[in-house]
Amino acid sequence: MNDDDGRLVLAATPLGDWRDASPRLVEALRTADVIAAEDTRRARALAAGLDVTPTGRMVSFYDAVETARLGGLLEAIRSGQTVVLITDAGMPSVSDPGYRLVAACVAEDLPVTCLPGPSAVTTALALSGLPCDRFCFDGFPPRKQGERRRWLTELAGERRTVVFFESTHRIAATLADAAEVIGAERRAAVCRELTKTHEEVRRGTLAELAEWATGGPRGEITVVLAGAPAPDTADLTELVREVEERVEGGERLKQAAAAVAAESGASKKALYDAAVARRT
Repeated sequence: MNDDDGRLVLAATPLGDWRDASPRLVEALRTADVIAAEDTRRARALAAGLDVTPTGRMVSFYDAVETARLGGLLEAIRSGQTVVLITDAGMPSVSDPGYRLVAACVAEDLPVTCLPGPSAVTTALALSGLPCDRFCFDGFPPRKQGERRRWLTELAGERRTVVFFESTHRIAATLADAAEVIGAERRAAVCRELTKTHEEVRRGTLAELAEWATGGPRGEITVVLAGAPAPDTADLTELVREVEERVEGGERLKQAAAAVAAESGASKKALYDAAVARRT
C-alpha cells in the first residue's frame, strides 16, 4: 500500500479519558482527508481536547445515515483520499457504525487498516475478575422482554465468559431477567463509566447486581457474565433424562433441551446432542 493510495482507517478513540488517545490517532485526525464521525460534535470536542486541528472535511456517519454515506466515502477512497472512521468511543464497527463500510471496501479490494486502541469489551473483561482465557461478545440484549429472555436462555449454557453492553434505562430489567433465567447465583460484573471520573465496577451474583441496579445506575455500561459451569457425566445423564421426559410430555426436543439448559446451566447443545445420540 503506497502512501498515495486511498484507504479507510478504523481509528479507536478513548472511552472517556482523552489521555488514552494514541499518537497515531492524533496524527490521523490531523492529516485525514475525510473524518467520518458517529457524532461530529463529539469528534470536534475530541480534536480540541487533543489540541488537534483537522485539515480535512468532517462528515457524520451514524446508524441512520450509514447506508446513504457509503457511496461518497467509497468514492473518496477510490480517488486516493484517506478516510478516518471514528465513533463516540472505542473501536468502530463493534456495536457501532463501521461494518458496512469495511465490508464495502473489502468487496472492492480497497485498502483498510486499523489504529488499535481502547475497547470497552476487553477493559471490562480485565476488570471483572472473571476468567479471561475464553470469552465471547454479544452486543446489546434485545429491548423487548420476551426476546431478551429467549436471548438469556441461549446464554445460560454458554461455557465462555460473556461480555455485552446495556443502556442505563434497561440495565435493571436485564439483570432481573438474567437472575431469573440464568440463575440468581451466577457471578457477573457491571462496569460503569470506564476510564472516566466516576468509573465503577460492581462484582457479585446476578441477584445482588439486580438489586443494586434498581437504584438507577447511569453512564455507559458493560456487563461481564461468568460462563456456565461444566456438568459432570452423571449430571449430564440425569439432565438428558429430564429432556426426554419433557419430550414425552409433548415438548419439541430443541425446546426441551433449551428449558433444561436454562434451569441447570448446562450447555443446550450438549443436552440436545446427547438426547439425539440416545435416540439413534
